[in-house]
Amino acid sequence: MPQAFDAQNPPFDRLSHDEIGTLRAAIDIGYFAPGATVIPSGQRSEHLHVVIKGRVEERDGDTVESSLGPKDTFDARSLVHGPAGTTFVAAEETLCYLLPKAVVQDLISRNPGFAAFFYSEISRKLRSYDRRDRTGVDSALRAHVREVRYHAAIFVDGSTRLHDAGQLMQERNNNTLFVRDGARTGIVTGANLAKAFVVDRKSLDAPVREVCHFDVVSIDADDFIFAAVIAMTRHNKRRLAIRSGGDYIGVLEDIDILGLVAGNPQLIPGQIDQAKVPADLKACALDIQSQVERLNRQGARVEVIAEITSDLNRRLFAKLFEMVAPPSIRENGCLLVMGSEGRGEQTVRTDQDNGILLAKPVPEADLAAFRTAFSGALESFGFPPCPGDVMVKNPRWSQPIDDFLFQLEGWVRSPAEDGPMNLGIFFDAVSVTGHHDLLDRAKSTMVDLMRGETAYLARFARAIDLFAGASAGMLTSFMASVGVGSDEIDVKKSGTFPIVHGVRTLAIDQGIREVSTADRIAALAEAGLFGADFGRELTSALSYFMEIRLRSQLAAMATGKRERESIVKLGELTTRDRDLLRDALRVVKRFREIVRNRYHLSVF
Repeated sequence: MPQAFDAQNPPFDRLSHDEIGTLRAAIDIGYFAPGATVIPSGQRSEHLHVVIKGRVEERDGDTVESSLGPKDTFDARSLVHGPAGTTFVAAEETLCYLLPKAVVQDLISRNPGFAAFFYSEISRKLRSYDRRDRTGVDSALRAHVREVRYHAAIFVDGSTRLHDAGQLMQERNNNTLFVRDGARTGIVTGANLAKAFVVDRKSLDAPVREVCHFDVVSIDADDFIFAAVIAMTRHNKRRLAIRSGGDYIGVLEDIDILGLVAGNPQLIPGQIDQAKVPADLKACALDIQSQVERLNRQGARVEVIAEITSDLNRRLFAKLFEMVAPPSIRENGCLLVMGSEGRGEQTVRTDQDNGILLAKPVPEADLAAFRTAFSGALESFGFPPCPGDVMVKNPRWSQPIDDFLFQLEGWVRSPAEDGPMNLGIFFDAVSVTGHHDLLDRAKSTMVDLMRGETAYLARFARAIDLFAGASAGMLTSFMASVGVGSDEIDVKKSGTFPIVHGVRTLAIDQGIREVSTADRIAALAEAGLFGADFGRELTSALSYFMEIRLRSQLAAMATGKRERESIVKLGELTTRDRDLLRDALRVVKRFREIVRNRYHLSVF
């Protein structure tokens, strides 16, 4: 076997030294002339092929499904799952390593990590890669709470004197006590005692129940550390109670996980709360963006980064609203965020997508001043204006609820082209602060208006093909571009958007009110729109698109080329990433067909 075979090329990097030796002893080399069929459709392959030189096209009839270059592997699926469903043809003079089927299948049976490459499901591949590739902060974040050194729970009765509680803290070297007071349980900290004595002038003999907090924020001992970080960030807490089997067993403090998380995002909420003027929030916005870069650099999963970032951004928006909104708007408003920010899928700062609903009309001067101040402040923080003007400063997105409901009906009834787009934007809205019931009312109205509107839903669904021919929106143009000229793909247009919009369409159709795409997919699978297995595939594909887009966004920021934030150069992808990207785009193709068939889009 040629010693030049690259054993570090995925999936062979999963093999042990001895397994590599076994493989090398069995490999042969094959030559294929231009136009030669390497694997015919409907036939089993007797080898796993690894391209050494040249290019091989995967064809489905006259359609080029993918184009494979050096170090790419094929056809793993037919080797395990049966005859090839497509034809593999040499597009030019091609050399391939030929790995015997029997040897490969033996390695599959003995090595689960290697076997994962041959699964058809992208979700299983990603899990396998995660187990091996995730290190650093992500490894720490995915530890369980019970694995971290935390403070064991110490209980006192609600009638315990403050003086005795303080002494117990000192004796046990623990800054937190659980307080049992009848049927309820609360928490008291050293800071609570200090405030009680110094500020409130409490007697040392006062019962501890008078100064403890009964709104306990807790986390399960079997939850991941990243869930604890998110809870601390969301609730602006420096400590969480730990539960196990329904009982409190301890306290997890931010200091316990301080060294695990790059930059410590759980500290930013305090900075936001302490801000006095909008200029103070600008520094917080920069810190949030720095968290994204640090967490990504240390290997945190994109879903964790997005959830932490969304929580921090929403807290920032709420604080800005509190600062710049006049009383009339604070008393009557419901501040919204939409788009990826609303779905909780945003990492790097992109365009503003926000609005406000008002319980009743307010003085026009107040509203005009707020529109300018809020949108202008966000722009100064680094949130660019939305090209579609989906912002508070646009009267369309900042008006009394009754006027907005009338506008919603117009978007549904009118043949105007922007109606479906605006409805899609609004359906992703979440309430950041204020009268949350206003958003609930508006969304209920929207779902009621669209229920049974089959023709309109079909019109709405058509946007799934909006970018089908652009920037490799289909597998054909994507994979055929590898090594033959333009080698770029817009992952937002080709991957993220068709999943997000198709799922959004089905969610509206079914009256599903979840906002994140992953939650909508789970709800749709439960409703029987597609199987649970395909739902997992769809979620995994979306996660992968988000991951490679984040890399592209950070690279675009570093080079000052924001217009290329969604562009990925295929030639710069690793073999692993090309394999996952092909699988993810196949999932998109299947999903497009589900949506097309449901809404009969072929007749348009």
